[in-house]
Amino acid sequence: MTTPGFHPTHVVPQDGLPAWEEPDPSRPTVPLDPLLPVQLVDRLGDWGRVVCSNGWSAWVDGRLLVPVPQAPPEAGSPLARTADPRPLLTRVEDALIRYRRAAEELATGRIDGESFRDRTRGQRIGVIVDGESVWIYDGEHERWVYCDGTRLSTFAAEHDPSAATPEHPADPYPREQTGVVQASARDDREPTRLVSYDGDELGET
Repeated sequence: MTTPGFHPTHVVPQDGLPAWEEPDPSRPTVPLDPLLPVQLVDRLGDWGRVVCSNGWSAWVDGRLLVPVPQAPPEAGSPLARTADPRPLLTRVEDALIRYRRAAEELATGRIDGESFRDRTRGQRIGVIVDGESVWIYDGEHERWVYCDGTRLSTFAAEHDPSAATPEHPADPYPREQTGVVQASARDDREPTRLVSYDGDELGET
């Protein structure tokens, strides 16, 4: 039975979604079914409280909800912009430059290993480029995002939902569709390789 006045704002991802009675990982409840329409009524950091069509309410990882398209804008109104990938690309580029400079100073003996660790402590960089598709680790919000060159969308979250803090600010991309994003299949490409660097040498993983 649908509650009168229920208007879904989001749907559950295609794999379903864990749910909790309260914004507390120690209090799980019945998970939500795949593609279930829900109404997002409250936010607490990464947590989101949703209401189902029958009136049942639960807390979920709000980062993983898929927004329901709203009514199209009125004729003549400006088009809404999607999340611009350029600021995040710039932050990743700057972090990589800082790491490279520290690695060069270590290689030339201008700093020792302890100084290198101090210079690079806390840096977390992750980028996978595959043609037009790019996966970027967003360290500020502890998630991987997918970029097609024009917009960002959440690919995977690293942790359970958390309350908003200076280290875990509210979602900066609230209107983007979230979930697993796959690039177009092209069998003629060689598989992507990941490498690690410990300050001395590269190693393939």
